[in-house]
Amino acid sequence: MSQDLKNLIKTQVPISMKSGDKFKTSVLRMILSEIQKLEIEEKCELNENQIISILEKMIKQRKDSITQFEQANRQELADKEKLEILCIKEFLPEQMTHEEIFELVSKVVSDLNAESMKDMGKVMGSLKSQTAGKADSAIVSKIVKEALS
Repeated sequence: MSQDLKNLIKTQVPISMKSGDKFKTSVLRMILSEIQKLEIEEKCELNENQIISILEKMIKQRKDSITQFEQANRQELADKEKLEILCIKEFLPEQMTHEEIFELVSKVVSDLNAESMKDMGKVMGSLKSQTAGKADSAIVSKIVKEALS
């Protein structure tokens, strides 16, 4: 399935070019560039989770940039980053709701018999594979902290 996501992104490039959407074309090329860079570093094809991880990292970088641009009163640059995030999110799996995350955290905490903040790493480690690409790790972490305190 790893090639499915990469191929989906690749097929969107000529579609966006034909429609004249230069912005989306550049974002798609940026994504493919990041994937290719990591494939060269790893010397292998990336699996779907690795590609999703790249997309999440790209979104996180843009969120950080938005914060900095807004603090510097550069709203036009912040808006550009927000549009890039929307393009990148198209390729992520459907995001889990707050309730779904809460239920999953409750189940994992119960299964691992986690009782205190000392167990946070164990709980987060178990949740990481189950929430990869489907939930923001900051939100998951916050819910785990609430559940363990």
